[in-house]
Formats: sequence, C-alpha cells, structure tokens
Amino acid sequence: MDLISLILLALGLSMDAFAVSISNSMCFELKKRDGVLTSLAFGVFQGIMPIAGYFAGRAFANTIANVDHWIAFVLLGFIGGKMIFDSLREWNEPIACPVEKTLTAKMVLLQAVATSIDALAVGVGFAVMDVNIWVAAGLIAAITFVCCLVGHFIGKKAGGLLGNWAQIGGGVILIAIGLKILISHLLGA
Repeated sequence: MDLISLILLALGLSMDAFAVSISNSMCFELKKRDGVLTSLAFGVFQGIMPIAGYFAGRAFANTIANVDHWIAFVLLGFIGGKMIFDSLREWNEPIACPVEKTLTAKMVLLQAVATSIDALAVGVGFAVMDVNIWVAAGLIAAITFVCCLVGHFIGKKAGGLLGNWAQIGGGVILIAIGLKILISHLLGA
C-alpha cells in the first residue's frame, strides 16, 4: 500500500473519532489538557487496533467482520442515549444548581474502543497485504490524534452557544455514527 493510500485510509478511520471529539467538547466542560488527553486516547486506540487485527490474522477475520458493526453500534448508541437522557433530565433543573458535566475516563475508553473497531478489521486486512504494520499503525494514530484535537477546538467554539441542545446534538451524533457503522456493514457498503 502506498503512502497516499495509507494517509487517506487513516483519515477515513479517524472521522468517527473526530465527530465524537466535536461532540465531547460541545457537551462537556473540557480543559485544553482534557482535549489533548482524550485525543491521545483516540489516537492510541486507533493505532493499537490495526496491530491487534494484524496479528489476529485471517483466522478471526470472519468473526470480527460479523460483529464489529454491532459492537460499535451498541457502545455509541448507549453513550449517545445516555447523553440525551441526562440532558433532558437536567433541562428542568434550576440554573442556580447546575449539574457538572464530566467526561469520565470510562466514557472516553468506551468511545475510543467503539470508534476504533473498524481499525481492528482494517488490521486483519493488513495481514494479507504488503503493509508495514508499525508504520501504518503509527500514521493512523498520529492522524487520528490531530483530527481529534481539531474536533475538540471546533466543539469548544460551538458548544458554548448551544447549552443543553449541544448535549442532545452530541448524543444524536454518537447514535448517528453507530447507525452509520451498522447500516454500512449490513448493506455491505
């Protein structure tokens, strides 16, 4: 696989994490440090998953291909649904008692895994291609990290204007990403 194809593949793989990063910054009070750490988590998982897939090889290709979309759909749907539910529950709370919005390490971990499931399947594909897995995984991780930093910046700028609507929108984004993954796999796209 040539370098341009690998860069385009890495950009494609990073788009779900990019969208989740926008959503996180819109919905949660994140400091710059938090944005960097969550971007790092997404990048690390996007880099680790192709390596794991590569070493799993063809023996597990059918199993992974049959369930990866369901795993991503359930994880993203759960997180997105919880964000919507929490926002609607907080809607009637008095302004004097704001509910602190905290993005937990557990949520970041679930998001990082959910958005990198496709990278696991790509790694299985790398096992039968002429690809240096270490270069590919490093490039995927770096591009995802940068895209997520940009996503946090975009979300931070738009989120302050939207209030609870941002959290609802963020939840809808996560559910939509899960649905996109599910539908694209079920339709074979």
